[in-house]
Amino acid sequence: MSPEIFQKTLLDNYQIRLTVTQLAQFEAYFKLLVARNEQVNLTSITDEAGVYLKHFYDSITPYLYFPEVFNANTQATICDVGAGAGFPSIPLKILCPGLNVTIIDSLNKRISFLDELTKLLELRDVDLVHGRAEDFAKPKQPMRGAFDIVLSRAVAQLPVLAEFCLPYTKLDGYFLALKGQKGPQELENSRYAIATLGGKVVAEKAFSLPDTTEQRDLILIQKKKETPKVYPRKAGTPVKKPLIK
Repeated sequence: MSPEIFQKTLLDNYQIRLTVTQLAQFEAYFKLLVARNEQVNLTSITDEAGVYLKHFYDSITPYLYFPEVFNANTQATICDVGAGAGFPSIPLKILCPGLNVTIIDSLNKRISFLDELTKLLELRDVDLVHGRAEDFAKPKQPMRGAFDIVLSRAVAQLPVLAEFCLPYTKLDGYFLALKGQKGPQELENSRYAIATLGGKVVAEKAFSLPDTTEQRDLILIQKKKETPKVYPRKAGTPVKKPLIK
């Protein structure tokens, strides 16, 4: 997907007209990603077409398929758990500049890249947090239950991801998992975890990336009850002992 096809796809299919500034931000993002990837392992995808399709377009699909979640509050608080090189939150921030974004990642080198990136793109209201997902959502910590939307892409299996993300989600807010073709299977294995942590699945959208057979699955979970205080468990436990009944 070239930058021109990226722009045309959004306009033709979703009536989203990217501004000159937004197009320039995506271009600068691509160039810095490729340049810094030579020093820090940020992505295995470095060709322009691949980055625009499998990183930029893929990252904004939550907005494309669930616009009502974002449009209900154009200044929503977003938490991206395990963002890596900024996916999906930075492309979403470029598309929706009013979003207030917090990114959590366990590798300081990635946080350093994101700090450089956000300054280059002149993005406001982006907070970068270095640490593990389990570290900042304990009871009485300020980030617990603080976000309208919590997102995660390519981080962990859904039972684990639910324990990472739902404690950060506001009551009646949303946890949105970006998954691949195994998303439906992961969802079935996650029913107990989601319910235990206070969530309820409200929508699922399966689709293919444009002009490919690559399957994606978006799982939208609304937080209907407060997460019990015992979750998240200490760092490492959710991965070793996922909530599967």
